[in-house]
Amino acid sequence: MNDLRDFLEPIAAGFRSFGVPEPIVHWGHPLMMGIVIFVMGTFVGLTGWRGRILASTDGEAAIKNRSEHRKIAPWMFLFIALGYTGGILSLVMQGEPILESPHFWTGSAAVGLLGLNGLISATKFGGNKESLRAVHAYVGSFALGLLVLHTFLGLKLGLSI
Repeated sequence: MNDLRDFLEPIAAGFRSFGVPEPIVHWGHPLMMGIVIFVMGTFVGLTGWRGRILASTDGEAAIKNRSEHRKIAPWMFLFIALGYTGGILSLVMQGEPILESPHFWTGSAAVGLLGLNGLISATKFGGNKESLRAVHAYVGSFALGLLVLHTFLGLKLGLSI
């Protein structure tokens, strides 16, 4: 753990030198990630499921929803990954432990699950296999649910430091 903190401390010191007010350091990550999780996450989840469900009844609507899902999901993953990094740096800047919080571990799991889902999608679902499309839908839904839990754990953490 000290190796990670030692590695990140010069980066955190650089951000500290900007003189960012403490409330921004403390609550900036939760505010921005809340927006990503609840706005982008809801949009990505809904368009993904609509694309799946409407495929058998309204092909045109299914294509539109899948297209929207495909446009926004990579951006959501990027913002989640950047927010993950920002959250860790925020803890270092505040002198708090990194690996001891359930918030850290749920965030790590969510990034891993979303990365796996991106990989499944990048393979074009293994040649458009329905089983991989189903795995993608359920893993994505689980990851979004985990991010909701992650939000509550983050709020608890934020209020405790």
